[in-house]
Amino acid sequence: MTSSAVFLDRDGVINAAIQTAVGLDSPRHRREFEMLPRVGPAIRTLNALGMPVVVVSNQPGPAKGKFGVDELEAMTALMKAQLEESDARVDGVYYCLHHPDAVVGAYRVTCNCRKPKPGLLVQASSELGLDLRSSYMVGDQSRDMLAGKAVGCKTILVGAAPDADAVTHADHVQRDLPSAVTLILELETLNPAARRR
Repeated sequence: MTSSAVFLDRDGVINAAIQTAVGLDSPRHRREFEMLPRVGPAIRTLNALGMPVVVVSNQPGPAKGKFGVDELEAMTALMKAQLEESDARVDGVYYCLHHPDAVVGAYRVTCNCRKPKPGLLVQASSELGLDLRSSYMVGDQSRDMLAGKAVGCKTILVGAAPDADAVTHADHVQRDLPSAVTLILELETLNPAARRR
């Protein structure tokens, strides 16, 4: 039996993006990984609702030579540990490591998993038994909304200053993940039959 899920982008949704000389970027080291406020309790709420929570994130840092896969794994372990402090968990973590202009040859790939393509969501759905059409995609970029739309997810854009292009692709706009979770609770209460366990 398939289940509704909540797919989460990582940077800008779960943790803060970092400011660099060329703009906002993913953290490059576990020292730079900072969980955003109230994320743990928000994810715990989804856990209590019985909806799998799955991270789906473009992480081209290794492809660009900014950090190694081992550092990415360390940040993932830190994220999980910090969530555990709030009695929260994610049920899956799916990263796209590819980039078409990668400096590391092994990752120089035009793939189906780099958002806005929906490959990460499709993979998670297949491996975890998820019903994409009754699921949610929460992200802070247009590519997150497009990936969710491609497989029939309801899309929720988060961020204090959302990009106008991303807004056009979003079903809903909320300030942050905790407010997105409040909305999901309201939508699920209004239409509980839409959930499949």
